Amino acid sequence: MKRILIPLAALALLGTAACSNMDTTQERMLSGGAIGTGVGVVGTALTGGCIWCGALIGGAVGTGAGYILDQTDKTTR
Repeated sequence: MKRILIPLAALALLGTAACSNMDTTQERMLSGGAIGTGVGVVGTALTGGCIWCGALIGGAVGTGAGYILDQTDKTTR
């Protein structure tokens, strides 16, 4: 288990370094994707489903939701 967690943690830290000059759309899509991935993993782990599938679907839905939220926010201003 430790063999998997250490490289994943390193990738997560490296991934945050590239986020310094993102616009609001990109930030909301990234945060939505991260939240969606987490919810997908927890949901499929609790129900006994495919964790990778839940992560993929949750991330895609979260990214889309972040984009829609940003576009809706821009049109209401």
